[in-house]
Amino acid sequence: MTVGQTRAWERLWPSLGQDIASLPAGPVDLPGWFGRVAPVTLEIGSGMGETTAALAEAEPEVNYLAVDVYQPGLAQLMMRAETAGLKNLRLMRGDAVVLLEQHLPPESLTTVRIYYPDPWPKKKHHKRRLVQPSLVSVVASRLVPGGTLHLATDWEHYAEHMLAVGSAEPLLRNRFADEPGGWAPRPPWRPLTKFESRAEEEGRVSRDLIFERR
Repeated sequence: MTVGQTRAWERLWPSLGQDIASLPAGPVDLPGWFGRVAPVTLEIGSGMGETTAALAEAEPEVNYLAVDVYQPGLAQLMMRAETAGLKNLRLMRGDAVVLLEQHLPPESLTTVRIYYPDPWPKKKHHKRRLVQPSLVSVVASRLVPGGTLHLATDWEHYAEHMLAVGSAEPLLRNRFADEPGGWAPRPPWRPLTKFESRAEEEGRVSRDLIFERR
C-alpha cells in the first residue's frame, strides 16, 4: 500500500471495516454497525472504490456494504469515503461467499451488485469465475422479495454464462427478459468504470443483467 493508504487503513479500518475471517459465528449486526436500520446493498468486488463511493454517495438512505480481498483497494475506498463525508458505507475484507453463507441471514439484502468481476477468460480457468450457480443460489436466498441482483461485464462469453446461471435460479426472474437478448438497458446511474472505458476502447460491449427475487 502507499503511505496514504497505510495511514488511512490504520485510522479508518477499526470503525469502517471488518475481516470476514475474524467475524464471530452467526449474523453480522449490521444495524448496530451502521447505527440505523435501513435497506442493505452488498457490492461484491469494490476494486479501488471509485464506483462504490459514487454509488454509496448517491444513496444516503441505504446501508452500503462493500466486500473485497484487496487491501490497497479497500484503503483507497476508505479515503474516498472520508473525502466525500460518507456515513453509510462499511467494508468487509475476505471471501464474499463465506460472508453470504455464514454471516448474512436469508432475506437480509435489498440489492447485490457484482460489476466487472475477473473474467478468467481462459476456458481452463472458467471454474474460478465468481458468478456460478452456487453463488447465485445463496445470493437469491439472501435477497428480500423484489430485491435485485445486478451484474455487469464486458466479456461476451461471461455475460452469456451470467445470463444462463441467473435464468436457471428458481428464486430469480430476469427483469428484462423481454428485451433483446435478455440484457438490461445500461442504467444511467451506474458510473462509467475504468474497465468499461477500456472495453469500449478495445471494442468490447458491456452488458448489464438485473435479476429480481420472486
